[in-house]
Amino acid sequence: MANLGSSRDGFTSKFGVIAAAAGSAIGLGNIWRFPYVLGNSGGGAFLLMYLFFIIAFGVPVMTSELLIGRKAQKNVFGAFKSLAPNRPWYLVGTMGVLAAFLILSFYSVVAGWTLEYVYLAITGSLSGTPDDINNIFDAFMGDNFWPYFWTIIFLFLSALIVLGGVKNGIEKYTKILMPLLFVLIIVLDIKALTLPGAGKGVDFLFNPDFTKINGGVILAAMGQAFFSLSIGMGVIATYGSYIPKSQDLGKTAVSVSLTDTLIAILAGIAIFPAVFAFGMEPDQGTGLVFKVLPNIFNQMTGGIVFSIMFFVLLTIAALTSSISLLEVIVAYLSEEFAIKRSHAIWATTLVVSFLAVLCVYSTKVFDNFDFFSSSVLLPLGGVLIVLFVGYVLKRSDVRAELEAHGKPVFWFNIFYFIVRYIAPIAILFVFLHGIGIV
Repeated sequence: MANLGSSRDGFTSKFGVIAAAAGSAIGLGNIWRFPYVLGNSGGGAFLLMYLFFIIAFGVPVMTSELLIGRKAQKNVFGAFKSLAPNRPWYLVGTMGVLAAFLILSFYSVVAGWTLEYVYLAITGSLSGTPDDINNIFDAFMGDNFWPYFWTIIFLFLSALIVLGGVKNGIEKYTKILMPLLFVLIIVLDIKALTLPGAGKGVDFLFNPDFTKINGGVILAAMGQAFFSLSIGMGVIATYGSYIPKSQDLGKTAVSVSLTDTLIAILAGIAIFPAVFAFGMEPDQGTGLVFKVLPNIFNQMTGGIVFSIMFFVLLTIAALTSSISLLEVIVAYLSEEFAIKRSHAIWATTLVVSFLAVLCVYSTKVFDNFDFFSSSVLLPLGGVLIVLFVGYVLKRSDVRAELEAHGKPVFWFNIFYFIVRYIAPIAILFVFLHGIGIV
């Protein structure tokens, strides 16, 4: 694309930008993590808090990260290095690349579980009593071959998509996968809402019990809002560098945030009416998707079909996120070290595969990667991103980048106030909560 320079690939359409950026944000966090966190945090009360933080903080922080990437037109490391030369701000980019490495390593393991469950659903193996379903998951986790196999297959699929580049790989496939994801989740929602007794699940999701709101729920909602938008891991800055100047960054951030939030809510609609309709408990934790839902599908008319659809949905969500994480590392290696893009992709996939195998082998490694990236690197990255936009970049340069599409932004003063004074404190609380201080 002309505006990106002849040596850089880029997105070619507004829909492509939103599909790719929303795909990066929409992942297992929306469909696997969000429902069980909501279930453990009081349902509708948590949802209200989550929506507030998405609007108040999520959109401004995402806009900030997009702005850094597009202004520099470089990978996340190169962006900070070029915008703040001879100063150590490039370390924020280093943190983003490291976070992408660690997250992709343990994320691909969970994504491998989804591939196993697609296979089990297609072969009709997800049947039997609740104990049988539990045993299926436990047996799979203890297997010495299949968890490793599916993890590597998933990483290989991600590499193949990224191999096509930004336009012919990431944009092309997310423009197919994201509409497919919407279709699948809407069909699942319709089925869930027509189940006898589904109303209790809808009430749980949308009728807030304000007595459930406490400091822990507030911080959990704030953390989920930040993490679900892929903020602080370099993805948004990297994708921002591929966005044409003609596009409105504020509208892009709002569109991506709304799409991400909508998918999370639709996932809740697909899950909780079914959970209540069949007398299950909503606070089942991480086992909700892999242990509780197969039991529900077994009791549904046409359950096998809906089971296949659900786990395909999970796989698509995981894939659109994994390719964005892989792109962060590949863009860094290819641009900073002049490594051929295809070589950077396969080298990264090889290293991540090794780390992912360690995560499969050791739950301690898995948990440490998860904790260090989610509780340390991401919130610290988020804080430093807004501080960079609020205090390092010139106010006039920030405004000029936001208005590069040719129209004034009436919300600039509100955005700038949040970025300078509110968002850093809010994200700092998330960080302190994540490491157990608050």
